[in-house]
Amino acid sequence: MQAEYADIPDDLWALMKQWLPERRRSPRGGRPPVDDRKAFAGIVYRLRTGCQWDAIPSEFGSGSTCYRRFVEWCEANVFEKLHAEMLHYYHQQRGIDWAWTSLDSATVKAPKGGSSPARIRPIAQNSAANATF
Repeated sequence: MQAEYADIPDDLWALMKQWLPERRRSPRGGRPPVDDRKAFAGIVYRLRTGCQWDAIPSEFGSGSTCYRRFVEWCEANVFEKLHAEMLHYYHQQRGIDWAWTSLDSATVKAPKGGSSPARIRPIAQNSAANATF
């Protein structure tokens, strides 16, 4: 395993942990839960390498534990809050020139196919035979 995935920097973790939902032990007992910081490192490992959840190294806990935390934190909007916090931090440190921002149009689909202001004309007459006859 590469060392860059092994630990989350303290300043990033301080931003992250304030948004995490409180974890409570089960009244029925059981194993102690995997540390949130370790699970977050596993999530970062998975997102950076593109590996499957089950292929996450055991140093981060099991892949299913990392996946469950990822889903739980997504439902609690943890990553959205962290993203906004990091943008704010970066803007204070370096400044963000919003004139250079863009939106990837491949991620934003047109509802119901969008609308066309006019009929699209063919470029050239289709000389191919119709295959259905």
